[in-house]
Amino acid sequence: MTRSANERVTVAHIGVGGMGNGHIDWFANLPDVDVAAVCDVDETHLNAALEHVRKLRPGRPLDGYRDFRRVLDRDDINAITCATPDHWHALVAISAFEAGKDVYSEKPLSRTLAESHAMVKSRKRTNRVFQLGTQIHEGENYHRVVEIVRSGVLGKIHTVRLWKTGGSPGLGWPEPEDPPPTLDWEMWQGPAPSHAYVPQRCHFTFRYFWDYSGGNYADFWCHIADLAFWALELGQPTSASARGETPTDGIADTPAWIDVDYEFGGVKVLWTTNIPDVPGAAGRGIGCQFEGTEGSLVADYGDRVIFIGGEELKDVPEVPRTLPRSPGHQRDFINCVKSREQTESHLDYAHNMTLPMHLGCTSFRLKRALKWDRATQQCVGDDAANRLLARPYRAPWALPA
Repeated sequence: MTRSANERVTVAHIGVGGMGNGHIDWFANLPDVDVAAVCDVDETHLNAALEHVRKLRPGRPLDGYRDFRRVLDRDDINAITCATPDHWHALVAISAFEAGKDVYSEKPLSRTLAESHAMVKSRKRTNRVFQLGTQIHEGENYHRVVEIVRSGVLGKIHTVRLWKTGGSPGLGWPEPEDPPPTLDWEMWQGPAPSHAYVPQRCHFTFRYFWDYSGGNYADFWCHIADLAFWALELGQPTSASARGETPTDGIADTPAWIDVDYEFGGVKVLWTTNIPDVPGAAGRGIGCQFEGTEGSLVADYGDRVIFIGGEELKDVPEVPRTLPRSPGHQRDFINCVKSREQTESHLDYAHNMTLPMHLGCTSFRLKRALKWDRATQQCVGDDAANRLLARPYRAPWALPA
């Protein structure tokens, strides 16, 4: 159904302990959006979010929930945002699709590749709108980098380097304790394996455990890989080979550092935890370098530098502006909820961009290179790898087929 441009959109926010507060601010500032509900399994986060929304939108009806399914039961809610821990992203999104809701979800897209496939299938069946929270995608810098790379002024691109410094801290060896009374630890774990509670497994530091996430690498991959996938329309890799180390000083088990080499049919894509020794990279804790036969370009979130013919440039004025600029990532989502068009970071694009990250995690865990068959969507001759690209859910949760 197409909504009129003037029609209001009613939104609920699921997961409001960290990035979810950004969601609240962004969507509360859109004049055609009503915020009807917030949801969190931690009562402390929930109550703080309720107070925050009421200050932003005084006098408006607002409800709080501990279970996201109660949000999805409401017929008056058109769309949800999801900023839960990563292991919940897919299940919340699919459940929302099936309940007739559109979804704005934080990255990474999913905890496993099987979840990502299930999300794509559900969205197509239900014809819902989806936006991945790659907010940097909307910026002028990313748009201009894509135009420059696509123009051909750098020649044929043969190598892309992606990096983000930092990795998983060990987090020490804490003893289990009782969860705080405000936290529903059983619900927080949800489909993930059950563990005794330690604070280090919860909230922000959850990302340093394979049970819930993929560490710094999974956290930042899509933000910077977005540039390469957008500019070069890379498709899916044919191979992935990771190396690295796991922390030895604590319970965290995602990479302390990780490097991954990918082959994309004539283009090498190289991820590293360290800043590479290439022109323009020094001092950038996150970045993307395009290396071509005629020059190179390095970019981070808001800046770029270009090297052509011995010159260092900030722009190439003769390259025309060919991409429409974003109205804003959240504005784009709401516009598409109304028009039923694809968003900037729609699900098919996000799935394709996230797939190599899952292969990199799997290669790291198995300590061997993987060959990827794009036709079968399987690792060639590697049953163990294919099992790691999916995982069973803990009862009573189940991933829809």
